[in-house]
Amino acid sequence: MKVANTINDLRQIVIDYKNNLQTIALVPTMGNLHCGHLALVKEAKKAAQKVVVSIFVNPMQFDKTEDLVNYPRTLEDDLKLLEKEGVDAVFTPTPEVMYPQGIGLQSYIEVPDLCNSLEGQLRPGHFRGVATVVSKLFNIVQPNYACFGLKDYQQVALIKEMVRDLNFQIKIIEVPIVRHEDGLAYSSRNNRLNQAERSIAPKLHLAISELAAKIKALPNLNDLEDVIEETINNIDNYGFKTDDLTIVDAITLSPDIKNSSQVVILVAAYLGKVRLIDNLVVDRTK
Repeated sequence: MKVANTINDLRQIVIDYKNNLQTIALVPTMGNLHCGHLALVKEAKKAAQKVVVSIFVNPMQFDKTEDLVNYPRTLEDDLKLLEKEGVDAVFTPTPEVMYPQGIGLQSYIEVPDLCNSLEGQLRPGHFRGVATVVSKLFNIVQPNYACFGLKDYQQVALIKEMVRDLNFQIKIIEVPIVRHEDGLAYSSRNNRLNQAERSIAPKLHLAISELAAKIKALPNLNDLEDVIEETINNIDNYGFKTDDLTIVDAITLSPDIKNSSQVVILVAAYLGKVRLIDNLVVDRTK
């Protein structure tokens, strides 16, 4: 497994792959890898002959300095995991490599509506940072495929739209959420939960699963206020502090869902100081 710290070094690795007519799948990560990330790697290996993983804690997508400082950095362990998984190359740039003029002078990408709605409204600048760093990685690696996990549902929708709008010749592979046996979605943030919080955390998925069953049973989606309010109360009674609970069209992410055959429940809630997110797609045709 090759490890590149600079853009030029990684590009040379990619040139070698392309000279040998080998396809490339990119898996962008911020490190602190877990089973969810490894599921992305497994899908990448199915899609392409060479897999490139990036590990970069992107300062541009953090709306709170405290979160950036506290984000766990476990590069040595991450590299061991990736080598075991048979990854071909890992890109480990610093912020100075990715943003040589500093974030303040960095050109950026914004995806209309999706950057500033829903989660983007709660975390100003977050999705601008995501779109910018992903577009840079796409330009550096020029992969045939890129794998993203559906736990970050809005992020996947945003990247797909950016790919369409900017004419990237990249196929986006959506990878389902990987969960612990108790239902909690794998996340690097789970490491910050104490033992008591960890026992409560799976109830976030339980709450939206119960909401999904209620949505399926409704004759129409004209008025969801009561079931949403009930779910928020349930989540808070479990010990969370709900930050947001929204139901939107699963394809467009529009709040106008009266004619939607598929909707997605998007939830964000604090458990102590840790902000957890989850989602669940509800197919009303089944």
